[in-house]
Amino acid sequence: MTQPTYSDPIMLDNPIIRGSTSITEVTLRKPLSGELRGLKLVDLLNGDVNATLRLVPRISQPTLTEQEVASLDIADLVLCADAVAVFLQKKAATAASLEP
Repeated sequence: MTQPTYSDPIMLDNPIIRGSTSITEVTLRKPLSGELRGLKLVDLLNGDVNATLRLVPRISQPTLTEQEVASLDIADLVLCADAVAVFLQKKAATAASLEP
């Protein structure tokens, strides 16, 4: 079994407050196929807000609720959408995009 792939930590511009806890960073895990149920891949690749709002709670660490993701600063949500788009690319395409 392969190890899950994780994004670099996403430092939140506006932390999520959960009770007395302040969540200042989130890491996303590459989704498994089943976690994409009910979503359109093209929507995720295009950074569709609704698709991103539904997927991020399924793959975030710490696990965020849909309400917490919906209340993210727009810049933080864009970073999450970017991380998801990278996950959906083939490994070779990702490696090629990182080369100088």
